[in-house]
Amino acid sequence: MTYETGQALPPLERRIGLADMIAYAGATWDWYRLHYDPEFVARQRLPAPVVDGQVFGALLVEQIQDWLGPRCFVHKLDFSFKALVFAEETVRCEGTVTEVGDDYLVLEQRVVVVGPDGGVDRVAAGPAHARVLLGTPDGPGATPGATPGATPGEAGAR
Repeated sequence: MTYETGQALPPLERRIGLADMIAYAGATWDWYRLHYDPEFVARQRLPAPVVDGQVFGALLVEQIQDWLGPRCFVHKLDFSFKALVFAEETVRCEGTVTEVGDDYLVLEQRVVVVGPDGGVDRVAAGPAHARVLLGTPDGPGATPGATPGATPGEAGAR
Protein backbone atom coordinates (compact mmCIF):
# COMPACT_ATOMS: atom_id res chain seq x y z
CA MET A 1 0.00 0.00 0.00
CA THR A 2 1.18 3.54 -0.74
CA TYR A 3 0.87 6.27 1.87
CA GLU A 4 0.91 10.03 1.28
CA THR A 5 1.27 13.08 3.49
CA GLY A 6 -2.17 14.56 4.02
CA GLN A 7 -3.90 11.20 3.60
CA ALA A 8 -6.84 10.78 6.00
CA LEU A 9 -7.11 7.74 8.23
CA PRO A 10 -10.45 5.94 8.13
CA PRO A 11 -12.40 7.29 11.11
CA LEU A 12 -13.27 5.06 14.07
CA GLU A 13 -16.57 5.84 15.77
CA ARG A 14 -17.71 4.32 19.04
CA ARG A 15 -20.59 4.91 21.45
CA ILE A 16 -19.29 4.44 24.99
CA GLY A 17 -22.01 3.07 27.25
CA LEU A 18 -21.97 2.66 30.99
CA ALA A 19 -21.64 -1.13 30.64
CA ASP A 20 -18.52 -0.58 28.48
CA MET A 21 -17.09 1.71 31.15
CA ILE A 22 -17.70 -0.84 33.92
CA ALA A 23 -16.03 -3.56 31.84
CA TYR A 24 -13.06 -1.25 31.19
CA ALA A 25 -12.78 -0.46 34.91
CA GLY A 26 -12.65 -4.19 35.63
CA ALA A 27 -10.09 -4.88 32.91
CA THR A 28 -7.77 -2.09 34.09
CA TRP A 29 -8.48 -2.38 37.83
CA ASP A 30 -9.34 1.33 37.88
CA TRP A 31 -12.28 1.46 40.27
CA TYR A 32 -12.50 5.23 40.74
CA ARG A 33 -16.24 5.78 41.18
CA LEU A 34 -16.29 8.77 38.80
CA HIS A 35 -16.14 6.26 35.93
CA TYR A 36 -19.11 4.03 36.82
CA ASP A 37 -21.23 5.21 39.79
CA PRO A 38 -24.11 7.55 38.76
CA GLU A 39 -24.94 8.46 42.38
CA PHE A 40 -21.34 9.42 43.16
CA VAL A 41 -21.17 11.41 39.91
CA ALA A 42 -24.42 13.27 40.70
CA ARG A 43 -22.90 14.41 44.01
CA GLN A 44 -20.00 15.83 41.97
CA ARG A 45 -22.57 17.80 39.90
CA LEU A 46 -21.67 16.04 36.66
CA PRO A 47 -24.30 14.84 34.17
CA ALA A 48 -23.07 11.23 33.93
CA PRO A 49 -20.06 9.01 34.67
CA VAL A 50 -16.85 10.22 33.02
CA VAL A 51 -15.06 8.06 30.43
CA ASP A 52 -11.59 7.07 31.65
CA GLY A 53 -9.00 9.01 29.65
CA GLN A 54 -7.00 5.85 28.95
CA VAL A 55 -9.83 4.78 26.64
CA PHE A 56 -8.82 7.50 24.19
CA GLY A 57 -5.32 6.08 23.79
CA ALA A 58 -6.76 2.62 23.24
CA LEU A 59 -9.17 3.92 20.59
CA LEU A 60 -6.44 5.87 18.78
CA VAL A 61 -4.28 2.73 18.57
CA GLU A 62 -7.31 0.69 17.47
CA GLN A 63 -7.92 3.20 14.66
CA ILE A 64 -4.33 2.81 13.47
CA GLN A 65 -4.33 -0.98 13.69
CA ASP A 66 -7.72 -1.28 11.96
CA TRP A 67 -6.28 0.75 9.08
CA LEU A 68 -2.78 -0.71 8.79
CA GLY A 69 -3.38 -4.26 10.02
CA PRO A 70 -0.99 -6.60 11.82
CA ARG A 71 2.12 -5.35 10.02
CA CYS A 72 2.32 -2.17 12.05
CA PHE A 73 3.63 -1.29 15.49
CA VAL A 74 2.62 1.91 17.28
CA HIS A 75 6.04 2.96 18.52
CA LYS A 76 5.03 6.25 20.15
CA LEU A 77 1.71 7.88 21.01
CA ASP A 78 1.03 11.08 22.90
CA PHE A 79 -2.08 13.18 23.29
CA SER A 80 -3.62 15.89 25.44
CA PHE A 81 -6.99 15.80 27.15
CA LYS A 82 -9.29 18.66 26.14
CA ALA A 83 -12.80 17.90 27.44
CA LEU A 84 -14.68 15.34 29.49
CA VAL A 85 -16.64 12.60 27.74
CA PHE A 86 -19.64 11.13 29.51
CA ALA A 87 -21.31 7.72 29.48
CA GLU A 88 -23.57 7.14 26.46
CA GLU A 89 -21.77 9.69 24.26
CA THR A 90 -20.30 8.81 20.87
CA VAL A 91 -16.69 9.61 20.04
CA ARG A 92 -14.89 9.58 16.70
CA CYS A 93 -11.16 9.20 16.13
CA GLU A 94 -9.90 11.20 13.16
CA GLY A 95 -6.42 11.41 11.75
CA THR A 96 -4.05 12.42 8.99
CA VAL A 97 -0.64 11.21 7.79
CA THR A 98 1.90 13.99 8.44
CA GLU A 99 5.12 12.19 7.44
CA VAL A 100 5.97 9.14 5.35
CA GLY A 101 9.27 7.28 5.67
CA ASP A 102 10.56 4.04 4.17
CA ASP A 103 9.43 1.99 7.16
CA TYR A 104 7.32 4.35 9.27
CA LEU A 105 4.47 6.84 9.29
CA VAL A 106 3.87 9.84 11.52
CA LEU A 107 0.22 10.59 12.21
CA GLU A 108 -1.74 13.38 13.80
CA GLN A 109 -5.02 12.31 15.35
CA ARG A 110 -7.76 13.55 17.63
CA VAL A 111 -10.81 12.22 19.44
CA VAL A 112 -14.00 14.24 19.07
CA VAL A 113 -17.41 13.92 20.67
CA VAL A 114 -20.05 13.48 17.98
CA GLY A 115 -23.03 15.82 18.28
CA PRO A 116 -26.65 14.96 17.51
CA ASP A 117 -26.20 16.14 13.91
CA GLY A 118 -23.15 13.90 13.35
CA GLY A 119 -20.76 16.86 13.48
CA VAL A 120 -18.11 17.66 16.04
CA ASP A 121 -19.58 18.75 19.38
CA ARG A 122 -16.20 19.18 21.09
CA VAL A 123 -12.64 17.85 21.00
CA ALA A 124 -12.06 15.31 23.76
CA ALA A 125 -8.36 14.60 23.12
CA GLY A 126 -5.89 16.13 20.73
CA PRO A 127 -3.77 16.72 19.08
CA ALA A 128 -2.46 13.18 19.27
CA HIS A 129 0.81 12.26 17.60
CA ALA A 130 1.73 8.70 16.67
CA ARG A 131 4.84 7.21 15.12
CA VAL A 132 3.99 3.89 13.51
CA LEU A 133 6.61 1.41 12.36
CA LEU A 134 5.73 -0.65 9.30
CA GLY A 135 7.11 -4.16 9.03
CA THR A 136 6.33 -7.76 9.85
CA PRO A 137 3.60 -9.22 12.06
CA ASP A 138 6.27 -9.92 14.69
CA GLY A 139 7.15 -6.23 14.74
CA PRO A 140 9.49 -4.00 12.78
CA GLY A 141 13.09 -4.75 13.47
CA ALA A 142 12.31 -8.18 14.92
CA THR A 143 15.35 -10.40 15.09
CA PRO A 144 15.12 -13.18 12.49
CA GLY A 145 14.31 -16.44 14.26
CA ALA A 146 13.29 -14.69 17.47
CA THR A 147 10.38 -16.03 19.43
CA PRO A 148 7.49 -13.51 19.32
CA GLY A 149 7.34 -11.81 22.71
CA ALA A 150 10.93 -12.72 23.68
CA THR A 151 13.15 -10.02 25.12
CA PRO A 152 16.14 -8.91 22.97
CA GLY A 153 18.59 -11.31 24.71
CA GLU A 154 16.26 -14.25 24.12
CA ALA A 155 16.29 -14.35 20.30
CA GLY A 156 15.55 -17.87 19.17
CA ALA A 157 14.83 -19.03 22.73
CA ARG A 158 11.91 -21.42 23.17
